[in-house]
Amino acid sequence: MSTMRRIDLVGFAAGAIAAHPMRSALTSLGVVIGVAAVVMMTSIGLGAQQRVTKAIGGLGSNILIVRPGAARAPGQAFITQAAGSGQSLNDGDAAAIAAQVEDVAAVAPSVTGGAQMAADGTNWNSRIEGVTPDYLVARDISIAQGRMFDDREARQGKKVIVLGKTVADNLFPDIDPLGRRVRVGTVPFEVIGVLTTRGQSGMGQDQDDITLGPLQAVRSRIVGRRVKGDNVQAIYVKASSGDTIDRVQEDVTNLLRERHKVRNGGEDDFQVQNSASILEAMQASTQTFTVLLAAVAAVSLVVGGVGIMNIMLVAVTERTREIGLRMAVGARRSEVLYQFALEAVTLSVVGGLVGLIIGVLGALLMAKLGDWPIAIAGWAAPISLGFSVIVGLVFGAYPSWQASRLDPIEALRRE
Repeated sequence: MSTMRRIDLVGFAAGAIAAHPMRSALTSLGVVIGVAAVVMMTSIGLGAQQRVTKAIGGLGSNILIVRPGAARAPGQAFITQAAGSGQSLNDGDAAAIAAQVEDVAAVAPSVTGGAQMAADGTNWNSRIEGVTPDYLVARDISIAQGRMFDDREARQGKKVIVLGKTVADNLFPDIDPLGRRVRVGTVPFEVIGVLTTRGQSGMGQDQDDITLGPLQAVRSRIVGRRVKGDNVQAIYVKASSGDTIDRVQEDVTNLLRERHKVRNGGEDDFQVQNSASILEAMQASTQTFTVLLAAVAAVSLVVGGVGIMNIMLVAVTERTREIGLRMAVGARRSEVLYQFALEAVTLSVVGGLVGLIIGVLGALLMAKLGDWPIAIAGWAAPISLGFSVIVGLVFGAYPSWQASRLDPIEALRRE
């Protein structure tokens, strides 16, 4: 086939599409919807992965979270128990982990409760955590203003607190909070520091809406009715590196089983959660979710392909005399096949381009309206256009073959 003839066939195909603009647009609509749906659904899935990564990252790096109570089902591994629902961990467990487990950078027991806070005529309801000074190291948190309470203040249960940025801004708007008094419930505390801003977690929780106080003071004066004696609700264990975290987790588990006198084969009365394992499991779940969404959306592409096949078959019927005339004046069957295949692919690719644009704009709009991470895969454009070409070729093959197999004499007799 000569270069001129190829150009002529492209012109014939373009002319046939332009001759029926409304029909051509409706033919491509299925592909438009399919490609747009695939781009938007994969964007939602990738955004979910980013949120999960950010949420787990907010816990800190190389961290184990030890909580009281038996381990949850796999799908609930990251759901914490209600405050005070388990009483199997205590200060001694935390001290034993710090003293006996190697490659541990920090160990921080904690208790948590909610409290109404008041200062200088302002009020704020916040979460307060009773912790040790090592909590900052374990959770990768730093002080922006003032200082953290020291080990002596923690042991003595001094009534001092460190505020998150949100709490500080609401209790002391435009005022330096250091040295000020805050009533937590009915107990007065002195503000000695403000935490560095951390922003929202991947799950939308304000990480700056928190108050830290000495473990003993918070446990006895704020959450005493929910946590008895020297019990704690969580122990944060930071491994020295990512390479040692699995071994640290095993050592912590074995140590606590020994301390709690758990028999061989018996169920632990605690659970040790590895932030890296949690992240890996949740990312695997969201990846499966993304693939499922894309597969469901890809069904629209198949529907669009069926639409193209249907319209192309109608076009072959309508243009039977034209095909017969062209063959009668010398057009080869391969040229007729090429022209109709080119029409089908063009309709599909144009639909793919429009769908890609709509999908990207839709993903950006969803991210803005839903406060969702913007996550558009780099492979979205080539994959979408590639599938559009395949859809055009596959579903345009039979109509093109049927057109090329027409007998010229019979085609010219058609009315």
